[in-house]
Amino acid sequence: MGDNEKLGFTAPLEGWRILVSRAREQAGALSVGLRALGAEVYEIPFIEIRPPRSYKSLDESLKLIAEYEWLILTSVNGVHAMFDRLAKLNIPKRVLAHINIAAIGPATRAAIEREGLKVAVTPREYVAESVVESLSDKVRGKRVLLCRAKIARDLIPRELRRMGAFLDVVEAYETVVPQSSRVELRAVLRDPLRRPHAITFTSSSTVKNYVALLGIRSGRSRLVEGVLNASIGPVTSDSLRQYQLSVDVQAAEYTIPGLIEAIVRRATSCPLAAEPMGVL
Repeated sequence: MGDNEKLGFTAPLEGWRILVSRAREQAGALSVGLRALGAEVYEIPFIEIRPPRSYKSLDESLKLIAEYEWLILTSVNGVHAMFDRLAKLNIPKRVLAHINIAAIGPATRAAIEREGLKVAVTPREYVAESVVESLSDKVRGKRVLLCRAKIARDLIPRELRRMGAFLDVVEAYETVVPQSSRVELRAVLRDPLRRPHAITFTSSSTVKNYVALLGIRSGRSRLVEGVLNASIGPVTSDSLRQYQLSVDVQAAEYTIPGLIEAIVRRATSCPLAAEPMGVL
């Protein structure tokens, strides 16, 4: 008898095998949350976070940080990278006290607040479009620094410049395909005893890299047949559809807790059928 049964309830994800595709250093909260609800979790990262090839543009902007009126951070990775560079440059955090800071979502906001700074804006929905909307009447004529990944959507820079912001975009980190995951991913999908019932996708990069790791052109592959795809939000869902991968679960709130809630909702409304078949 499991711990949950001893306590008098059945875990909603009991019997589910779920593959978490986040970078290893970020998988914790999602994996812990799913396991607490009874899921068997495999962690196979589809992205790897690396420093940019050069910190030149980031460092130059941080040395002139007092000249900016707004700072936009679109991920926890960007927060960590920026504060690491501030420390390396011996620039005290207090130089950011005058800046209005925008965070794309609650996890990014929490990371900033842990550094002792206040966040002026967190948009209603945690996507680039909502960031732009929340800043629409605030950045005209202002100097703005956007700290983000090397490869990212152009929507925020394009729209803020259209609104009249004087915007600098700097690379704080980059994401790459972790080649070490290639063999492990294919092995799990081919093994009927380990084949996941669902795979989580938390960004467009995880989708793109999933397809690259499998060496397939689209979701019309027997290798992925019958495996549910769980998306953190509409942008990630659009990326799944671009590769002809189904969107079986989408979080209503575009956060890790929202994704877990959506998976539970799917599990309770559509109980597991027969075990997924392995792929030869």
